[in-house]
Amino acid sequence: MKKVKIGRVVSDKMDKTIVVRVEEVRLHPRYRKHIRRHFKFYAHDPTGAAGVGDLVRIEESRPLSRLKRWRVKEIIEKAEA
Repeated sequence: MKKVKIGRVVSDKMDKTIVVRVEEVRLHPRYRKHIRRHFKFYAHDPTGAAGVGDLVRIEESRPLSRLKRWRVKEIIEKAEA
């Protein structure tokens, strides 16, 4: 089963590559406080359809380059121009 994540595109300056910021909220085990964390993933976008601010779904894939291990599965919501 491939992992799937949803996040916002923060950069589309590279050719066929986008940077996706995924946020998650975790509960601290001892202090029971909600902690917001974010991670950046490099994803393969062969058509170049995703732009900055778009909400995208990415899925895990084989290593495509030194940093890319994800592919764009779909664009959920386009950013307002």
